Amino acid sequence: MGFDWDDLRVFIAAARAGSATSAAQRLGLDATTVARRIAALETALKATLFVRARTGLQLTAAGGRLMQTALLAESAMNEVADLGQHDLIAGTIRISASEGFGSQILAPALVGLRSRYPGLSLELIANPGFLSPLTREVDMAITLSPPKSDRLLVEPLTEYELGLFASSDYLSGSGLPKDAEDLKHHQMVGYVQDQVYAPELLYLEEINAGLRAALASSSIRAQLQIISAGGGVGVLPCFMAAGLERVLAGEVRLKRRFWMATHRDVAMTARVRAVRDWLKRLVASQREILSPDRLSRVSARAR
Repeated sequence: MGFDWDDLRVFIAAARAGSATSAAQRLGLDATTVARRIAALETALKATLFVRARTGLQLTAAGGRLMQTALLAESAMNEVADLGQHDLIAGTIRISASEGFGSQILAPALVGLRSRYPGLSLELIANPGFLSPLTREVDMAITLSPPKSDRLLVEPLTEYELGLFASSDYLSGSGLPKDAEDLKHHQMVGYVQDQVYAPELLYLEEINAGLRAALASSSIRAQLQIISAGGGVGVLPCFMAAGLERVLAGEVRLKRRFWMATHRDVAMTARVRAVRDWLKRLVASQREILSPDRLSRVSARAR
């Protein structure tokens, strides 16, 4: 049984809004119609896409997979709509992103984006912490948690995986940790506690409440350099850990999500829409390093 592509548009709106009522307002429909469209899509796909919670609609695992594909389809449709309008895709776009994602994933790809749209000027703010599109500090922000404001268009961008990593030299001298408890006997690398700008960065406490960093920095790139120099064991995004050894690979697999936020006043302009669509295609093309499907994709040391 096929499905109505227009139901996919309703599904995307509901996933972004987190409720049928909010989605209906954005689409110019009533909530009953939104609920009916979602039910029709679930029937056609033979899958439950949302669960109803007190906080609103939450994507199931199947819904999350569909959302990734649906966003790519939406991006492709928007790209078709922009054909012949490249002259409108011009001006300055300022993007705020976390230091690791901004420097490792975004920065190298900006060259291709600029080549595609030579009328764009691109500014990347890739520092610890984020600037806000709500106050117009930036045109677009890629954040670790979804900003809460009706004035922002907030979209899930991509999941990514983190793990424990160390250098070969460190592990040769200190041995392999046996489990999370054994990490207390190793030198840990992490964030400066009072400089953590988002609770999602409290990795060590999530692994073991007793862990503390002996070598700490507010910069994830500085932490990477410390770990690479043999300074100890630390948590890194998998996309930053090339050349390092993964520790406790079967036990420690942390998941986080990046969100993309733009101010509604500019979100649908040609230049911002072009960059939003480009970001979706970029993370789709980098999915294997952002969220490895198999532990063997990253050099791993088993317990």
